Amino acid sequence: MGAKVRNWRVERRRRRGLAHGAVLSGVTESISAQPAAAKTRQRRTWDVVLTIVLLVAYLLVTGAVSGSGLLFAFASDSCGASSVCNTDQLAGAMLFVLGGVWVPFVLLLVLAIVLLVTRRLAFWVPVLGFVIAIAILVGGFALVTGAVRPA
Repeated sequence: MGAKVRNWRVERRRRRGLAHGAVLSGVTESISAQPAAAKTRQRRTWDVVLTIVLLVAYLLVTGAVSGSGLLFAFASDSCGASSVCNTDQLAGAMLFVLGGVWVPFVLLLVLAIVLLVTRRLAFWVPVLGFVIAIAILVGGFALVTGAVRPA
């Protein structure tokens, strides 16, 4: 019976996180110290694979959003005949979408690599990139829509 009580007390102290070698009712606990390797972060294979797949998909989305910026030039087709256009704003919208998606792509790619090397979760970085790319595309659409006004 005494061994059961002692084991129960030892387990309770372990769960509370008491120090190695603490004294409990005159009995010294023998809590083994964790090895140093257990304190380092473990690499999550699923996170590495998912991050790489999402980064490739993010690259494709970034290219598609950047390419759609070229199509903003067609918004100026009605300029002069039936619409009044601000050509500087149209050019700015094109440049905003063409180049604006690549800056976050490079920054988020570096961030994902750093997180993977330090063995932290990184799958959320390309997901954030998708949101940023779509926001830049919507912002470009808003700029183009504001630049072309019916006469």
